[in-house]
Amino acid sequence: MKFFNNKLSRINFLILVGILTYLYTNMSNSDGYGAAIAKASPSVINISSKKNIDTRSFNGRLPNDLMGSGIIISNDGYIITNLHVIEGTRIIEVELDDGQVYTASLIGFDERSDLAVIKITPIDTLKPIEVSNSSSVQIGDQVIAIGNAFGLGKTFTSGIISATGRDYGNPYLELIQTDAAINPGNSGGALINHKGNLIGMNTKIFSQTGSYAGIGFALPANKMIEVASEIIQYGSVKRSWIGDFRVKVKRFLLNNNPTYGLEILELRNYGPLFNSGKIKPGAIILSINNKSPTWENLTGALKNSFPGDEIDFQILQNSNLKDYKVVTEAIPTQ
Repeated sequence: MKFFNNKLSRINFLILVGILTYLYTNMSNSDGYGAAIAKASPSVINISSKKNIDTRSFNGRLPNDLMGSGIIISNDGYIITNLHVIEGTRIIEVELDDGQVYTASLIGFDERSDLAVIKITPIDTLKPIEVSNSSSVQIGDQVIAIGNAFGLGKTFTSGIISATGRDYGNPYLELIQTDAAINPGNSGGALINHKGNLIGMNTKIFSQTGSYAGIGFALPANKMIEVASEIIQYGSVKRSWIGDFRVKVKRFLLNNNPTYGLEILELRNYGPLFNSGKIKPGAIILSINNKSPTWENLTGALKNSFPGDEIDFQILQNSNLKDYKVVTEAIPTQ
């Protein structure tokens, strides 16, 4: 019997064998997630915190107990978590991967990024998580979420990066979106890549029920480390602030020429950009420090300035185009 009638058939057969071999090798690589989890898991801890209310329920448990997660970032005991996990609490307990339990102290926090730094004094040297450059993550990348879901203990779920730069129009916030299951208790836990390196901290979900609905968000690792470093060094974040507001890209005609800008939406808190009362919702930012009105340039101007620095804006409002020099302030304590 002849299997191949011609040279082309043999080539096609070899190509098919190659494809099947590749697929089998990758599909049978069962330790892909296992290696990543084993690497990152010791750096993710469970957090139990008790609010400043001492009323006990019928079963003896505090109704205001909070369960969450945290990420070890130094071998001497610094841990990052979400502020909402420990906010308003009187006791913060940390359970390590080996079962050891410590009482943690609060070092500082940043409300706008919902991040807090706590610290324990460990008996043994801790294993800090390895951090990757979160600006290099791409839509479709495989990720694993680690956290104390529903207080059941450390749980691992997998998914992909669904989107990056989610901000709700808030120039102080940029989030990674994932479809990896994130549930109550996952807050403050790690979002890692296929290598077991940290790319974000599980922060919030979009859900009508309060449980996983396929849309979760993580604070990018770069932002986490930046904020945590300032908190550890100064006790607070010294970012520039011009007010709390939202923007969206708006395309329109200006002098019969197609153009675009960042339309200012509702104001949540008046600041240097709005204190004069002249700039109101509906105004459109047309340039930032003589650069194009992009989201990146707006957030970059805020990140790269210190309180007291000036940021130049060109703003269109009620058909009037005007230049503004806005002196930034330190982010106020709320």
